[in-house]
Amino acid sequence: MKTIYMDNNATTRVAPEVVEAILPFLKENYFNPSSMYGPARDASDAIENARRRIAARLGAEADEILFTSCATESNNAAIRGALKAEPSRRHVITTAVEHPAVLEVVADLERRGFPVTFLPVNRKGEMDVRDFVRALREDTLLVTVMHANNESGVIFPVEDLARIVKETDPSILFHTDATQSTGKLPIDWKGNFRHVDLLSFSGHKLHAPKGVGALVVRRGSRWRPFLIGGHQERSRRAGTENVAFIAGLATALDLALENREEEVARLEAMRDRLERELTARIPWLEVNGQGAARLPNTLNLAVHYIEGEGILYQLDAHGICASSGSACTSGSLEPSHVLRAMKVPFTAVHGSVRFSLSRYNTGEEIDRVIEVFPEIVRNLRKLSPYWDSAKDRPREDAKERLEGTSRS
Repeated sequence: MKTIYMDNNATTRVAPEVVEAILPFLKENYFNPSSMYGPARDASDAIENARRRIAARLGAEADEILFTSCATESNNAAIRGALKAEPSRRHVITTAVEHPAVLEVVADLERRGFPVTFLPVNRKGEMDVRDFVRALREDTLLVTVMHANNESGVIFPVEDLARIVKETDPSILFHTDATQSTGKLPIDWKGNFRHVDLLSFSGHKLHAPKGVGALVVRRGSRWRPFLIGGHQERSRRAGTENVAFIAGLATALDLALENREEEVARLEAMRDRLERELTARIPWLEVNGQGAARLPNTLNLAVHYIEGEGILYQLDAHGICASSGSACTSGSLEPSHVLRAMKVPFTAVHGSVRFSLSRYNTGEEIDRVIEVFPEIVRNLRKLSPYWDSAKDRPREDAKERLEGTSRS
């Protein structure tokens, strides 16, 4: 059975070109880039070459690129490094729908006494900018708002939010987790992102391997290193650099941005066709984030009156890989914090499925999901005590049964 992989917001297949870029540093050029002898200089040069290429792609300066192990480390470094640099300020602003790599860090700060504002979102997953403006305070140290949500795909207007921050108080730092958007949306460090101070992303969301990421730190930003204990990365991130994967990250970003507009249009057309066909064929189905600006590759569905876990098992039986939300919270029986923040109805919040596409998905694979998915939903609903199969709609007492108050 051919595997159809549509969980690219969790991770992506490593591109063959990236593998080729990595291999020399796993074979003959294995040297520590910090060593003084001649062969090690090739490894050191490879890191600096990757740094320059990534900086050029993002419109940044090479010394603003800091290599890390992943976006989670980048997010921790951004937030905790900002706190270390300016201890006189303590207020942090974020949203209720951040990835756990930000949300749990900020929640930990709150438990330690830092005042934190968690901004809500509406049913579409959008933030009210008026709430954002009202949240800014004299003691605000840091704003951390993701560029695009990993579950819903909803895009936040970080360019505008960062501008508002700087117009309000230039000393407030603005950080964005751009893990899902890098390579998909326009990011120009001197252009539309000129008011952003810190930006995180990882390699494995754009066809590089797991285990490499980056933090972009604007020159002059008040920020201190998070990992200490070595001189690497100009003493801003201790630890021997992952030369092979850093070289792979630069190649992956090159590939993503060389044909970005054409690829985005192709992904969006496939995503929209999948959405259109499934919503036409399945009753009581919602598109989470519908009506909001969304990533071109992401479709998050909420299916009423069945469990997302059951859907995923059935998709897997057909060789289709999808997810119910963030891979970093998989295994939890709790509904997604993102969907709860979006106030997805309780009859559907457990029935979410996310399809996320990449450059390797094809129209034939979309056809297969359109063929299989409605039948899976139909079969699972036959087993649901809340569904009237004869009328193909919820039982009249379905909500009461779910709430445990049915008298029948």
